[in-house]
Amino acid sequence: MQLGYSWHRLNFRDHFSDVAAGYATFRPEYPEALFEWLSSVTPRHALAWDCACGSGQASRPLASHFELVVGTDASPNQLAAASGSERTRFAVALADRTPLAKHSVDLVTVAQALHWFVGDRFFSEVRRVVRPGGVFAAWTYGMPQIASEVVEKRVHDFIDGPLGPFWPEEIRMVLDGYASISLPFEELDAPRFEMAVEWSLDRFLGFVRTWSAVGRLVDDRGEDELNPFLAELRELWPGEDGLLSVSYRLDLRAGRT
Repeated sequence: MQLGYSWHRLNFRDHFSDVAAGYATFRPEYPEALFEWLSSVTPRHALAWDCACGSGQASRPLASHFELVVGTDASPNQLAAASGSERTRFAVALADRTPLAKHSVDLVTVAQALHWFVGDRFFSEVRRVVRPGGVFAAWTYGMPQIASEVVEKRVHDFIDGPLGPFWPEEIRMVLDGYASISLPFEELDAPRFEMAVEWSLDRFLGFVRTWSAVGRLVDDRGEDELNPFLAELRELWPGEDGLLSVSYRLDLRAGRT
């Protein structure tokens, strides 16, 4: 379901349009407790804006708590893969230029994306669209914790080693849990949340394929640079269909406007 705004390609640094289908399939879902907390600190529940929504991993659960959720993203490919409900609408828009009316939004969320566009222009747009007393929340997750010491070490070594030169500079903000970002709002004391899944090897590798650094590695050096890691992980994982617990700490920053 679309808002009816033009479906044109915007000029932005695009790391994920080419993996939009994989992003929709393999990116993990966020815990319901996160959205329950966001709802509890938001005074009104008429409209939530999910900025840089990708394929809707946060938009969908938000719709259980708000009358309407508008998800925006600069990538038409990502939104083409998005799914929602009668309470969700999607529109192509840059983070600092949205089709939303002044003081119309009760909650703004940014899931695993604030590092791509954080700055005065974006925060000015947040202040423009949010009602007084509304809430802004952004969260991120970094290194995976895997219920196999040997698998976890191999994954971390791959992230820090071969992938190291291919991570965009903005990823440093992810690794510090957004601690280096100064929020221009009255900060809320947010609880700790964890994203936890049980994944097969193929499910985990599908997620790996959506990482921005993996796409840049393959574009620059080809699949041969990725294949040794994939082959070794197949040897270490407990069977093709075996499941391992994979968890991520969510680093949440929230404030009241």
